[in-house]
This record gives sequence, structure tokens and C-alpha cells, in this order.
Amino acid sequence: MHPTRSASPQPQARSGPFDWYRNINQQERRTFWSCKIGYALDGMDTQMLSFVVPTLIAMWGITTGQAGLIHTSTLIASAIGGWVAGILSDRIGRVRTLQLTVLWFAFFTFLCGFAQNYEQLLIARTLMGFGFGGEWTAGAVLMGEVIRAKDRGKAVGMVQSGWALGWGMTAILYALLFSVLPPEDAWRALFILGIVPAVFVIFVRRLVKDPEVYNQTKARLTPENPAKFYEIFAPGILFTTLRASLLTTGALGGYYAITSWLPTFLKNERGLSVLSTGGYLAMVIVGSYVGYVISAYLSDILGRKKNFVLYAIGSFTIVLLYTQVPVSNNVMLWLGFPLGFFASGMFSGMGSFLTELFPTRIRGSGQGFCYNIGRAVAALFPLLIGILSQKVPLSVGIGAFAAVSYGVVILAALSLPETQGKQLEAE
Repeated sequence: MHPTRSASPQPQARSGPFDWYRNINQQERRTFWSCKIGYALDGMDTQMLSFVVPTLIAMWGITTGQAGLIHTSTLIASAIGGWVAGILSDRIGRVRTLQLTVLWFAFFTFLCGFAQNYEQLLIARTLMGFGFGGEWTAGAVLMGEVIRAKDRGKAVGMVQSGWALGWGMTAILYALLFSVLPPEDAWRALFILGIVPAVFVIFVRRLVKDPEVYNQTKARLTPENPAKFYEIFAPGILFTTLRASLLTTGALGGYYAITSWLPTFLKNERGLSVLSTGGYLAMVIVGSYVGYVISAYLSDILGRKKNFVLYAIGSFTIVLLYTQVPVSNNVMLWLGFPLGFFASGMFSGMGSFLTELFPTRIRGSGQGFCYNIGRAVAALFPLLIGILSQKVPLSVGIGAFAAVSYGVVILAALSLPETQGKQLEAE
């Protein structure tokens, strides 16, 4: 007989920040990467215009007002496309809607590269906006329903971080193409490369499936009792819809107030040249990515509401630093990191929160409407700031709209129910 051995305690494996990913199954991983890559490609195609506008102004002689119209029309179209995509995701499925939206924005980005004049570019870019807005809705709902409740904030937030990666890819492609091609060809080549996401749809079609909670709900619906998108305005849901719409309006309004006019203010009123350097842009992009990732984890650690309040306060603080405190070019370069961190990182928690606020049968419709009505209203903020700046300094206009916007975020977040850890159920 062997001598009796005393049982010694086994050391417990330490939990790490990526345990949630190691513990998900193959289908969940495929869904995660399809949504993250899709959002990165969406960001890549969407950001192309901002890089080529100076070239188009020089070549075609378009005005800044005409360039602004392209941006605004794209945002309005994306708001409509996002809502429609939400309705479609409830009707035809999350995955199929994701495929359609990616194909849509890739095709019309590709067409932008063949535009012969301003009017053609305006039309192609506006049509691209429908897919750009729709992809976010379809991907956020899909990922939110697939992942388990305790990890939903991290997973959906990490998907959102793909936007910063896409933005970075556009910056790299822009630098490469404009270094080897003349400007009149380089801008076209950049847009033509926007067709690449269409290839990604083949991967999604073969490997990704609709979430089980959606399939179960869909199976229980009958032709006599289908899901109706206007249920989000029914008495039991309307108050949630209104508050969630205020939350997105505040977050997007603050973001547009900062990103649309801050560079002009710093360049024209402060005389800072750092804004035209790649280093500043890189600092903002890196800050955005880190902000997305940290927000994703905080959303599960602190809860959805506290995370929004924290990022709203941080965003407004950075606006005050930019508009009220005299800074040098060197300090401005480093401030690019917290600007990206707070202003972009706030959106990391948006997808999981909106997913949890609505029942499965109308989740796409609710999420699509709330996020995109916010986008539509917020799209007016740059125009209103421009009008206000004719009477008061631009810094006052930016600060006022940012203060109101982030104040709305805080109030809306506090008024909504905390959904951290909520289990999604079939109906």
C-alpha cells in the first residue's frame, strides 16, 4: 500500500482580462470577428472622404460648404439606413442584414472613385451612407444577442473598437497611395479600394449564423402576429425609446460638436499647426482605440449607466481644456489622446445597452431607431454651431453645445434602468 498523502490545495488559475474570449465557443468567436472586422471596414470606407476633401477642393474647386453638404447628407442617409436596417434585422435576420449593409456601403464607396464631378460624388456618397448606418445596427444587435450576459459589454465594446482600426487603415492607405500616385489618381484609387469589404461578405455568409434567441423568437411569431417596428412606440416601450434616443442624441451631438469645429477653432483662433500633422491624427486614433477598449471593460465592471456618466464628464472636461486653456503645439499633440479616448470611447457601451433595453422581437427596430434618430438630430449641431459662431466666439459655441450634449447623456443615462448582466430571452 502507498502511504496516505495529504491533499494539498491546488493553485487556482488567475483570471485574466481575456478569459471571456477564451471561454466562448467557435460560433461566438466567428460572430465576434465578423462584427469587429465589419465595423472596421465600415470605418475605413466612411473615413475616406475626410482625407480626400482637400484634394477635391484643389482639383474641382468645390467650396467648404459643398464639402460640408456631402458630410451632412451622408449622416442623414446613414440615420435612415440604420433605422431601416434595424427593421430588416427583425424581419429577415441579423446576419442577412449585416451582409446586405456591407455590400451596400462597399459598392457605393467603389462608385465614388469613378465620380466625374461634384454632383456624382454627392449622390454616390449619400447612397453609401445608407449602408454605413445600417452596418452598425445589424452588427451591434447580432453581437449583443450571441454573447453571454456577463461579457456582453466587453464583447460588444471590443467590436465597436474596430472603428478606430478602420480609421487607422484609411490613414495608412491614404499615405501610401498619395506617395506613389499623383493626387488626381490617388483619391480615386482610395475609394476604389472601398470595394474590399464586399469580399468579407463571403466569410460571413459561410460561417456566421443568427443568434439562437432570435431564431426561437422568430419561430414563435405567426403571420397573424408578426413583429411590428412601431411597437417601439407602444405605451409600455415608448418611454424607454424616448430616453434611449436622448442618450444617443447627447453622445453623438457632443462628438459632432467636437470633431466638426474644434480643428477650425484651434487652427484659426489659436494658430496651432499641429492639427495638420500625422502625429496628431495618430494620437487621436490611438486614444480612440484605447478608449473603446477601456470603456468596454468598464461597462461590465461599473455598469452601463456609471460608464456613460464617467465618459460624459471626461469628454466635457477635454472640451474645456481645448477651448478655454491656452496651450502650445506640443501640449496639443498630447491632448489628442484623451480627446480620442473620451469622445470616441463613450460609444463602446452603446451597443450592449441598447440591445438590453428592448425585447427580442423588436430589438433591431428599437436599437436602429434610437441610435439613428440621435444621429439625425446631432447632424444639425455643426450647422447650429456655425450659425451661433457668427455672433459669439467659436469656443463659446463649441463649449455650449458640448455642455448641453453631455449633460443630456448624464440625465438620460441616470433615468434609464441599469441592464448590466441582463439575460436576453426568446418571446
